Order: sequence, then structure tokens, then C-alpha cells
Amino acid sequence: MKPIRLKELLLTHRHPDHVLQESTSDHHRLKPSLGRWDLVLLGIGGVIGVGVFVLTGIAAATNAGPSVAISFLLGAVIATMAAFIYAEFASSVPVTGSAYLYVSLAFGEIPAFVTGWTLILTYGVGAMAVAIGWASYVDSFLRGLSIPWLPVSLTRNPFDGGYLNLPAGMILLFILAILMLGTRNSASFNNLMVFVKLGIIGLFLVLGMGHIHPANWHPFFLHGASGVIAGTMTIFFAYVGFDAITTAAEEAKTPKKDIPFGIIFALVASSILYILVSIVLTGMEPSSRLNNAAPVANALLENGIRFGETLISGGALVGLTSVLLVLLFAQSRILVIMARDGLMPPWMACVHPTRRTPVRTLSIMMILVVIPAMIFPIHAIAKLTSSGTILSFIFVSLALIRFRKIHPDREVPFRCPFFPWLPIGSIAMDLVLLASGSGKTLFLLLGWLALGLGFHGARRLMGSPGMVHSNPELMEGRLEEGSPIE
Repeated sequence: MKPIRLKELLLTHRHPDHVLQESTSDHHRLKPSLGRWDLVLLGIGGVIGVGVFVLTGIAAATNAGPSVAISFLLGAVIATMAAFIYAEFASSVPVTGSAYLYVSLAFGEIPAFVTGWTLILTYGVGAMAVAIGWASYVDSFLRGLSIPWLPVSLTRNPFDGGYLNLPAGMILLFILAILMLGTRNSASFNNLMVFVKLGIIGLFLVLGMGHIHPANWHPFFLHGASGVIAGTMTIFFAYVGFDAITTAAEEAKTPKKDIPFGIIFALVASSILYILVSIVLTGMEPSSRLNNAAPVANALLENGIRFGETLISGGALVGLTSVLLVLLFAQSRILVIMARDGLMPPWMACVHPTRRTPVRTLSIMMILVVIPAMIFPIHAIAKLTSSGTILSFIFVSLALIRFRKIHPDREVPFRCPFFPWLPIGSIAMDLVLLASGSGKTLFLLLGWLALGLGFHGARRLMGSPGMVHSNPELMEGRLEEGSPIE
């Protein structure tokens, strides 16, 4: 095996035509079965959920107060800038992999691995946070129906006085089993849940508007601009759902047109709903009372709308379930493409011969995601997940700038507007948001990255081929546009 210099590991990138060719391999091929509106609903299913039903209350109580609506608006602006960048990549190279793949098209193995490792954190820890919120709404829903439930010790993690959060683990196992059955089945399940969720959110807005107390909006900026930014940091990972659309690129019927449409439509629609819900929720209850994992249901209960609390809790369960499906779907696809490239064990790239789903990868996720969700509290992981989301956005923005330089004449169906100023502005805003995080959050993020680099280095020392040797054309330097792929 030819030795690789550090420069090659940092800068020797993949060629987009090679990636497209490789994705059609029978051994790795995923089944194209998703239409335009399947993709839109996949994005809405991923974005709308944890932000509405869980994080709105936590961000309002601990950071922004009533100005959490501005936190969501700021998050929407930053996410929309990233969405335009993702949309160009997705239309140019409609292959599963998302930010990891896009960075590998502009930079070398190490930046690509770090991006993929960050996405594993974002989707995995994000799914844990959503599962914890789901477990809280189960308790609220059954309480509203006066149905006996598990003992408290089996519904709370050790940090909150219990033994383990069993419902959180149970819902994760259920979703992973659904994903094993096939993408078409998963998409139909998601579409149904999204329609139910949108109906429930509409019901909450109607019920809540009649119980708004304007005094609860004063002071609006509870902790000033710093509180708004801190609130955005808390809720930001809720926006990562649009990124999940790009991980389904290989399974889209007409990806070059439908992926950009799905990304932008889902993000705009979701942002509007987030802002409306946060305005109504903070008008119903003082922000200090919203610091719990089921703030929407509790706000209705506090205002005497008991039937509404039960309905909203049931709808929240559906909504959070759809978010879990999208996050776990996306994480499994990231692991698949990293395994194709030699950055994860090769067995992770194999798909079931008839269902065309990565069953082995989903099986290992049952251990790595389920157990931590039953042990850790939601507050400890929400901001860590947001940090991972922001870091991946920074990597993709840098990648688009270099990709345009490498392939200046490449024709793509969708181009990011205001280039290069939009990617540069996106990076600047991401850095501001990342810097607003606590020292503990940044320390944990750096620790995760160090763990990943250690894992990558150990695999290399044990003879793993890595991305460069798994893709020999990379050793020849940059391929010219239109040159043949061997």
C-alpha cells in the first residue's frame, strides 16, 4: 500500500462522477422509491417535533424568555443559508451521505471523516434527546387518561432519581425495527405521522390563542441579545431535519429536482410553525414554568384545557415519533456511505438483498443509541447536538467554496445564490452561535472529535484502507471535468 502524505489526507478529494457511478453498484444500491412530497414530508417530519414539543419550553425558561420566537427566527435564517448550500450539492451529486459526502468532494479523508463523525453525534444524540421527550409525553398522555403506567423509577434516568428511562429505549427499538422493513414502508409511516402532527399543532394554536395573557410577554427580551443567541443554541438542532432529506438522495425518484425543492419547502414551512407555536406558548404561560420535557401539554393543563392536554400529548407522541424515524434513518445512511469509503467497518455498507436496507448498521445502532437514551437527561445533550449541527454546517459551507473552485464549469440544476457571500456569511453566523455555547458543551464536542480521530487513526494503523485507498482515483490527484472513471 502506497504511503499517504498528510497533504493528501487533508486535500485529496473525491470526484463527483466517481461517487455517482459507485452508488449504482448492486451490492450497495439503495432502492429509489421516494417522490417529491415524500421528501418534503420527510423534512417536515424531521424538523417539526422536538423544537415544538420539547425545546421551545426549555429555551424560553432557561435562555430567551418570550423572545424564544426570535431565537427560532435566527435559527431559521442560519439554517436557510445552509439549506441553499446543501441544495446545490444535492442537485449536483444526488447520493446518500449529506454533509460527509459534500465535504469529501472538496477536501480529503480527514476533514470528511471529522464531518461524518460529527453527523453521527448530531443524529445519534439528537435521537436520544427526542426519545427522552417522547417518554415525557407518554407519561402526560396516560396521566390524562388516568391509565396506570410504569413506576417512576423506570421512567426516569439515574440523574433524575430513577433507574433508567425505559420508554425512551422502547421507542428507539421500535423505530429501528420499522427502518429495517424498508424505505417505502418507513416513508408511508412517516407521511401519516406528519399529517397527524400538523393537525395537532393547528389544534394547539386554536386552543392556545384563546388563553394568551399578554403580560406573560413582558419583559420580552428576558436576558437581552445574549439570551436570544443562547436560546438559538438550545433549539438549533431541531433544524437538522432538512439535512435528512439529502441522506435520502439515492432513494429519491428524481433527486436533482426534488431534493432542493424538498429542502427549502420543508425548512420554510417548519420555521413558520415554530415561530407561531413559540409565540402562543409563551403567551399562555410565564416562561419560568416551561422548563420541562412536555411544555405544550403542561401549558394546556395549567389553563384548564384537560382534553386538549390529552390530545396534544397524543399528537406530540406521533410528532416526536416521526422525528425519531428521520434522525435514525439519516444516521444509518451516513454510516453506510462512510463504510463504502473505508472509514467504517465494511460490513456496515451491506444492504439486505430484498429490502435494500442496511440491516447490520441498524442492528448496531440498537445498542449504541438505545442504552445512552435510557441513562442521560435531555438537558445534558440538547446543546451538544446543536454544536454538532453547527459544525457540520461550517464544513459544508467551506466545501462549497472549494468545490466551485475545483469544478468551475460543472453544470448543476440548482445553484446557491449570492455566491460566495452567502457561504461566507453562513460560516460567520455559525461561528458566532458556536462561540455562544458553554465551555462544557465545547469541551464535550472537542472530546467527541478527539475520540473520532483516535478511532480513525487506530483503524489506519490496523491496516484499514481509508477513503484514499478505497478510491484509487484519488491518488492521481484531481480528475479533470469529464475525464473517464476507471
